[in-house]
Amino acid sequence: VQLQAFGGGLVQAGGSLRLSCAASVRTFNRFAMGWFREVPGNKREFVAAITWSGGNTLYSDSVRGRFTISRDNAKNTVYLQMNSLKPEDTAVYYCADQVVYSSSYYHTEDYEYWGQGTVVTVSS
Repeated sequence: VQLQAFGGGLVQAGGSLRLSCAASVRTFNRFAMGWFREVPGNKREFVAAITWSGGNTLYSDSVRGRFTISRDNAKNTVYLQMNSLKPEDTAVYYCADQVVYSSSYYHTEDYEYWGQGTVVTVSS
């Protein structure tokens, strides 16, 4: 499975961006897809996840109420709508694919495949 992420860019604080991540193949084993972000020198941190069959969503406390994750099962694509962006949202954003069951969605080790990352920069 290859993941291709799009949609990063430069935006002013308070603005919006929409990230997309398309998986190269359809897999019947997909349990969830997620978004993580990473700032140089820090660990990659969980942002949001969505279960593939039920569409249940999970968010980190730092983005809940501002970001919305959604999916299009037919297109094997997951989206992250980011509103009310803050300078502290600046990071490289990675999408991830969970094709082996895990009891969690919050850790990098819960996912098997990763996209190449897309840069989001929020200016103050």
